[in-house]
Amino acid sequence: MAALSLDTFSRAAYDYEQAQYRVLGGLKRAQDAFSENRIYPHLGRLAELHRTLRLVLKRSEDVRKGQPREIKEVDLENKQVVYEWPELDEGQMADVKALIEWALPHLRETLEEGKTIFEFVDENLRLEEVGLVPQYRREGYLLVPDREAGALHVMQYTLSIFDGSTGESGERYRRLKTTPLKSIDYASGQAPDPQKVKLDLLEEHRELPNPATYFFDAGVDFPFEPTVFPIARRKLMRYLSGAEGEA
Repeated sequence: MAALSLDTFSRAAYDYEQAQYRVLGGLKRAQDAFSENRIYPHLGRLAELHRTLRLVLKRSEDVRKGQPREIKEVDLENKQVVYEWPELDEGQMADVKALIEWALPHLRETLEEGKTIFEFVDENLRLEEVGLVPQYRREGYLLVPDREAGALHVMQYTLSIFDGSTGESGERYRRLKTTPLKSIDYASGQAPDPQKVKLDLLEEHRELPNPATYFFDAGVDFPFEPTVFPIARRKLMRYLSGAEGEA
């Protein structure tokens, strides 16, 4: 069964019960993943879908007046829906709205499950600066342990900052890119010393003579790819954004 999307809800115009079944199935898959402490990509997708559905309800009058197309995308930055809806009569549109209104409480309940795990892991991931951190922090290294696998993942990061496309708000947006460099296995021994790892990186990658380096002391044995790593990236992004604001 495909992931939940706007298309799932537009199908209520033709088969309301089948659309309900698809919604419940999509939420069940997310709940099953959360029960295993695997929160991504489900948490991000459900959060975006929740925002989108609320926005669609607010713009439902525009949908009826728009051209007969399906929804193509939702511009959350400008709070606009780009419509490509199929041609629906009043009864069909009412079914779509009814499905959205029915689904939103179930969606919020599932979201809360994922957020609870996110907050727990976020609180137990301690970010530490390794050695002296330079003033320039837009490039550097990120060290994140995978306690389940007994490995330390070493990555290079780049923080990009750009202005919003509208130009009116004056907002600046940040994007963090990470590139895997290597993984250090310590399943049968002690975890490597972050200071030693940084010194090795200085020898291996001389293009960054004094790189900012951050280590996450992971106090939880949660899955790395779907949980620990994405939360670590978000936490580093918040930290670097705060450092940029202070600069």
